Amino acid sequence: MEQKEDKLKEVISHAKEYGFVFPSSEIYDGLAATYDYGQLGSELKNNIKSYWWKSMVQMHDNIVGIDASIFMHPTTWKASGHVDAFNDPLIDNKDSKKRYRADVLIEEHIEKIRQKIEKEVEKGSKKFGDSFDEAQFRVTNPNVLRNAQKIEEIENRMRQTLEDNDLEGVYNLIVDLEIVCPISGSKNWTEVRQFNLMFSTELGSVAGDASTIYLRPETAQGIFVNFLNVQKSGRMKIPFGIAQIGKAFRNEIVARQFIFRMREFEQMEMQFFVRPGEEMKWYEYWKETRSNWHKKLGLGDHNYRFHDHIKLAHYANAAADIEFNFPMGFKELEGIHSRTDFDLKQHEQFSGKKLQYFDPELNQNYVPYVVETSVGLDRMFLAVLSASYKNEKLEDGSERAVLSIPAALAPIKVAVMPLTKKDGLPEKAMEVLNLLKFDYNCQYDEKDSPGKRYRRQDAIGTPFCVMIDHQTMEDNTVTIRDRDTMEQIRVAISELNGIIDQKVNIRTLLQ
Repeated sequence: MEQKEDKLKEVISHAKEYGFVFPSSEIYDGLAATYDYGQLGSELKNNIKSYWWKSMVQMHDNIVGIDASIFMHPTTWKASGHVDAFNDPLIDNKDSKKRYRADVLIEEHIEKIRQKIEKEVEKGSKKFGDSFDEAQFRVTNPNVLRNAQKIEEIENRMRQTLEDNDLEGVYNLIVDLEIVCPISGSKNWTEVRQFNLMFSTELGSVAGDASTIYLRPETAQGIFVNFLNVQKSGRMKIPFGIAQIGKAFRNEIVARQFIFRMREFEQMEMQFFVRPGEEMKWYEYWKETRSNWHKKLGLGDHNYRFHDHIKLAHYANAAADIEFNFPMGFKELEGIHSRTDFDLKQHEQFSGKKLQYFDPELNQNYVPYVVETSVGLDRMFLAVLSASYKNEKLEDGSERAVLSIPAALAPIKVAVMPLTKKDGLPEKAMEVLNLLKFDYNCQYDEKDSPGKRYRRQDAIGTPFCVMIDHQTMEDNTVTIRDRDTMEQIRVAISELNGIIDQKVNIRTLLQ
């Protein structure tokens, strides 16, 4: 675990040093759980958005995108259940004065038991070598079985207490498991309380309840209230989807782990409207489709796993998370939920307007069912950054920090470098840069030795470096260096575009 925490610290400091992520308003000592994306961070973020949007909207002829406003009529949040039910169960430690989400404390306790199982499996694998049958070991080893049973018992109690909103039961579970505060190490807990996560503000000149509005805690409702607008204006036939990328705001008490859990964050969501009764077919389809989208990035299939929800939200009939192996362990990256017809029915009831679809094939009106896919853009950013960050030992004994970011997502695609600052090389390098900059985000770099410049570009994840030298002046050839293999080849300037495009074009991910 310590090793993983160190990795997160390294990623955070690398992100700051190279202009990916800065603590927000840092000159005023920062603001907890808010971050600013720097010059390279905003490029990477835009490239992730572009990959999501293109694969969701451009590659599906029955999905369209919208951009709904952050402020919505306050009744929206009454209808969605956020005013009454958008609460976290919180618990305070009296010694450290720190506040925690009770369910997160229990989940972290479960994860520790899970780690014990993995250690046991590792030991078995070492002991039996090639003849090791992992599946058999997991169902027969007494230590593994004992811990698996422990996990099941805790999960069942947790599910029951949370579903019944039994806060005392949640407290008793924490006490029975002898969970200690990570900071003070004591078990001196307060009772568990509920806390609403929506930020509220006043609209206009009148104060009081009549003008209380909220910063949206999710982007989905903007899609639901526009269901008919989009369907009619776009002549959409069911099944169809509406996609959106936008900011959401939650007054998280336990906002930590860098950009993993923030108070202001960005979501990439798609709500897919289907015939009632067909939702499970589409739920399975989107689980597989979204899983493939992630794996295309090449961050390692072993870094993903599905986690079916213990506690289903009141509106869902199926829900799963795609979890990613972050530096803090496996945590939620994307949620896929079958939301039934809950949302549209609620908005029908609260607005008094019909939100139905006339299905010409069935010759009937109905409220569609919804399958949702929702991925956190900031979490996606952290997944890409942390999985790409490596310290490599090279053959000559030196080291390099490299971000092996999927080439199509890399902030800078090409660095153009003159070997020296004289003999017309900088001018020639600018010519090459001007040739490439229409197609790629490029950087011009002439300071320091070539080796140092290569290291600098490796550290920000640039897939290609192009070196202009004296031979270039004679025959119009350059050296192009590949970030991942560090191989350098000599090519004609006229061939550059083809070589670069082959690796960095977003088509490589979409196909």
